[in-house]
Parts: sequence; C-alpha cells; structure tokens
Amino acid sequence: MLLSMKKIIPAILTDSMEDLREKLRRIEGAVSEVQIDITDGLFVGGVSVSVADLAAVRTSLGIGIHLMVAHPENIIDAWLDSPVSRIVLHYESTTPEKLKELIEKINSAGKEAGIALKLETPVSVLDEFLKAKCYKLKAVQLMGIDEIGYHGHPFDERVLQKARALHAGYPDVILAVDGGVNLENAIKILEAGVSYLVVGSAIFTSDNVKEAIRKFQSVILKANYAIS
Repeated sequence: MLLSMKKIIPAILTDSMEDLREKLRRIEGAVSEVQIDITDGLFVGGVSVSVADLAAVRTSLGIGIHLMVAHPENIIDAWLDSPVSRIVLHYESTTPEKLKELIEKINSAGKEAGIALKLETPVSVLDEFLKAKCYKLKAVQLMGIDEIGYHGHPFDERVLQKARALHAGYPDVILAVDGGVNLENAIKILEAGVSYLVVGSAIFTSDNVKEAIRKFQSVILKANYAIS
C-alpha cells in the first residue's frame, strides 16, 4: 500500500440540505473528497439526506457514500446512476450473497466498492470477499465506535487490533477507520495499517474547520515518515 494514499476524508451525517451545503462549503479546497453518511431509520436510527437530495448538490469534491441502510440491494440502482465515486456497504445489512452481487454491480458501474464492518463483527467474515477472483473489493471500512449512525461517540481501541490483522492478511486493500477518529488517536490508527481517516465531529465541531483538517494532514505526514 502506497504511503501517498493516506488521507483524511471528512464525513457528513445530516438530514438537512442546508447543513449539507454549509459543511461542503467549509471543507472545499482543503480536501479532495468527502463521505456522506446515508441512513434509513431501520439499519440505524434517524433518516439522512437521500440520493435525490445529493443530485441537487453542486460541489468540486469527490463524493463517496457510506450506506447504513437495511437491504441496500433495494436502492442501489439509484446510487449507481448518481455521481458518487465510492459506495461503502455494511456487511451486516444484507446477506453475503447479496453483497457479492452488489460489489459486482458497483464495479461494473465504474465505482469503487467498499464493505464496512461494525465493531463487533470479526474481520474473518471478509476472507471470502477479499480472496474472490470474479470481482474486486477495493476497500474495507472498520467502524471505531460501538453505535453507528451517530457522530461524536468515543473511539474504541478494539478496532486497532482488527486493522492490524486485516492489514497483515491483505496489505493491498485500502483500509479506512470511521468513528471516533481525532488528533489524539490518529497516529495509532495510521500505524495499524490504515490509509483513510474518516473524520466527522473532530472536524466539524472545530471553530476553524480548515485548520482542523490541516492538523490531521500534518499527522498523516508525520506518520508517513515514521512508518517508512
């Protein structure tokens, strides 16, 4: 895995178009991409903005989505027709067979497919996906908090062991940690083999969002030197 791939990806979870546009405005020019968290009130509590809402958004940022929804196979076609470049599905949201079909569909649409794991889900469930020859799973997103679908929850260090194990077994897979990431734990996360720091509250609760992003980017730069 190339050190240059390490990056910070701001995460936005909101049910308000006004809030979404404002947060996008605050990070434009500081990062190249953003993750929009999508919730349906079933897989996790609360209902976020939708694919139709995102179609009305104008931004220079690349957009990835984290689908925290039940049975994503029922809504995937709308997202495949959208301008998003990365779609992260939850392992726990449907059956393994459906996930395999979804990964193939996402890849065929020219988008990057990822699978997210809740904190309690072992990384061993991904073996059949990462060893598959008929399709490509490019990214894995490990949740660093107990309860997903909410920003601001504390980081759980159990995710570090999962990251190390996954990176050791599949070093070419792009590995992200999402949830509870802050400036205090970022180095430890990166040293566990993680490339993408998905950060919500630690950025958007800051008085100066772009300065907060610069601080994370400085941590990433230091981690690159330490790991190399």
